[in-house]
Amino acid sequence: MNEFIRNVDIRWSDLDPNFHLRHSVYYDFGAFIRIAFFTSNGITPQLMTQYNIGPILFREECVFKKEIHFEDKVIINIKLDKAKADYSRWTIVHEILKDDNILAAMITVDGAWMDTQKRKLAMPPGIFNSAFEIIPRTENFKML
Repeated sequence: MNEFIRNVDIRWSDLDPNFHLRHSVYYDFGAFIRIAFFTSNGITPQLMTQYNIGPILFREECVFKKEIHFEDKVIINIKLDKAKADYSRWTIVHEILKDDNILAAMITVDGAWMDTQKRKLAMPPGIFNSAFEIIPRTENFKML
């Protein structure tokens, strides 16, 4: 499984009064990389609309390691940490790295799929499995 990484730009509006990245921006980066991965691997907004299904998060946690400043070069990745065999439930981890691969933060999200009409948890259609099968795995990945 190839690593999936994206560069992220730090905007002036992303900074807090201490001139480092606002806490909520880290979560925005996580959402950005997840949707970028899904879209790049066929789970597009149009496909989700077609199947009346969308991702839902139960928990989103960020552990902050190093400050990120305006001129830092930042990348983020996506890794699957846990999943049910049918990919109906999953835990995804994102590492946010700055400059020379310095770990600045780790985001962990526990999620599932929701039927957008019934507003209930749902099984993803089989077509979603191929994308989940190629998400890079964490070192401690486990199938639930």
